[in-house]
Amino acid sequence: MSKNDFYQSILQQVRAIISDETDFIANMANISAILFNAYDDVNWAGFYRLVNNELVLGPFQGQVACIRIPIGRGVCGTAVSEKKTQMVADVHQFNGHIACDANSNSEIVIPVFKGSNVIAVLDIDSTSIGRFDEQDKLGLQLIVNALEQQLCH
Repeated sequence: MSKNDFYQSILQQVRAIISDETDFIANMANISAILFNAYDDVNWAGFYRLVNNELVLGPFQGQVACIRIPIGRGVCGTAVSEKKTQMVADVHQFNGHIACDANSNSEIVIPVFKGSNVIAVLDIDSTSIGRFDEQDKLGLQLIVNALEQQLCH
């Protein structure tokens, strides 16, 4: 299966499971489970929510995680402060990386918007260096877009 087909399949699952649900937390929980179980070499998939100007752990699958992350710190906090996706091939080379799980070697973080405001981030970690590429970025952005559209209903 090509990466494009892989992400189209995941997107179909995500849309089906969130289409009738308006609860943001419930939708983040199911998206985390879908993504975590779909990947071969991912050790964490989940969300951090923006609460009182800091990121707070949301629904996830994987190892125990950091509970609070300041805006601008680590890959997740940088995604919020820059309002753009962060794709890091080797987290050990990322200035200010927060090591919640020492086994994580690469990471991708996609901001979730409501209007022009970041309200959460989707964070996925892998034990493989260089795990994520542009196709992953585009595929995950489609999944985040589906979640954002559901927020508007």
